[in-house]
Amino acid sequence: MEGDDFWLAEDAGRIVGLVALKKHPDCLELCALGVEPARRGEGIAKSLVGALVAAAGDDVYLATVLPAFFEACGFERTSRAPATFAEKRKTSWCDGCDTRLCAVMVRKAS
Repeated sequence: MEGDDFWLAEDAGRIVGLVALKKHPDCLELCALGVEPARRGEGIAKSLVGALVAAAGDDVYLATVLPAFFEACGFERTSRAPATFAEKRKTSWCDGCDTRLCAVMVRKAS
C-alpha cells in the first residue's frame, strides 16, 4: 500500500479504525476500510469515509460486497468501472471473494 493516503481514527492514542485511498492512473479508489470489532456501530467507518471523500477532491470508486453500507455514505452503483478494476480482478487481490456479489460503486465529487 505504498503511496496510498490513510486516515486513522484514534481513541486515547489507540488506532480504532482506518481508511485508505489509492491513486490509480484512471481513478481514485477507496481501497481499505476497517474498524476494530468492539467499536463497530459507533459511526467511525462513516466518519472515516467522509474524511476521505472530502479530501479526495474527485470521484472516488470502490468495489465491495457491502453495497448497502456505502450507499448510506453517498456512493452509487455504477456499470462504468475504471479499467483498473478489471485488471485488479486478474490478480490475487480478489482471490477468495465471490465476484458475483461484488458491486462497483462511485461517489461523485461535490
